[in-house]
Amino acid sequence: MARPSARRPALARTTVAAVVLVALLAAPATRASAALAPFYPTQSGGDRGTDVAAIQLLFRAAQGGPSRANTRGVVTGARNPIVLEVSGVFDPATTLAVKAFQSSRGLVPTGVVDLPTWDALVVPLGPGSVGAAVMALQRELHDKRTSTAGIDGVYGSVTAADVSAFQVRMGLPQTGLVDDATWRTLVWHYESPRFSASALCDYDVVSHNWGTAEAVAAIAAAGSAMVKAGYGQIAVGDLSLELGGDTPLHVAHEVGLDADLRPMRKANDQCSHGSNWRLAAYDRSATRALIRAIQAATPDHVKFILFNDPQLIAEGLTRYQVDHDDHLHVHFCEANHPDRDYRC
Repeated sequence: MARPSARRPALARTTVAAVVLVALLAAPATRASAALAPFYPTQSGGDRGTDVAAIQLLFRAAQGGPSRANTRGVVTGARNPIVLEVSGVFDPATTLAVKAFQSSRGLVPTGVVDLPTWDALVVPLGPGSVGAAVMALQRELHDKRTSTAGIDGVYGSVTAADVSAFQVRMGLPQTGLVDDATWRTLVWHYESPRFSASALCDYDVVSHNWGTAEAVAAIAAAGSAMVKAGYGQIAVGDLSLELGGDTPLHVAHEVGLDADLRPMRKANDQCSHGSNWRLAAYDRSATRALIRAIQAATPDHVKFILFNDPQLIAEGLTRYQVDHDDHLHVHFCEANHPDRDYRC
């Protein structure tokens, strides 16, 4: 079983918080360090988010079309055009396109974007580059580093400056050119949710709001579904630090694939008030809908959810874990993750 997000006893919290504060004050301000060396995250059917959109754009670039003005995804350069919408959702059409690409490069056509497939998809980029591969780069920079460059497929001065800044941040050679190391580090880099009245709110007072593109996109999609269904926003707590590693007060949340969420409340006011399954304000029906919305947003990529409502446990929707009366811990997973606790 993977490490849960159980919070440590109050005395330990005070001690740990002090140690963390001293460490933060003593640490240099140049860049953070990651728990795992950057790697290409395996993406497959059911995934969604920025990295999936990048795959779809890189596929278009590899097939020789379309131009940056064509956002519909019709590959015009191939003998047998493949229509692939750049949706950010790893749907059956994306699986078929990946299989076709893998076959064309002599790879086993699994439909899963693993390390060899990423290596075949990414291409060197620099000033003067144009097309869908540049759009993939710009989408990654925009979603993960809040780039000011437009997603226009033109590697101009702003994109070059953003690449250089990212390289400095991550301790890479500052070339302004996108090589394999820059691609790998950028694709691996976590992103932060966009909080809005239409999907998500933030109840965490510290900056632990960083997760993999997949985890963030799944929560956002579930939040949108919950708001549209009349349940209100999903209240998001801890995910991970920007580059992973030990998250203060937790024994998990290290690789961007764990998310703490508040249970839903009958008044839909979970953004401003906490709850637990024993309170009269707790809405079991809405919390059940929340769980199903998350599972539907990323099929087969939720390994388990910890939450102590006995009825939801009896229904097979959650598992018991000490100190999980007042929040849900969603444990996402990916194929071939370096940490076996996060492998689907």
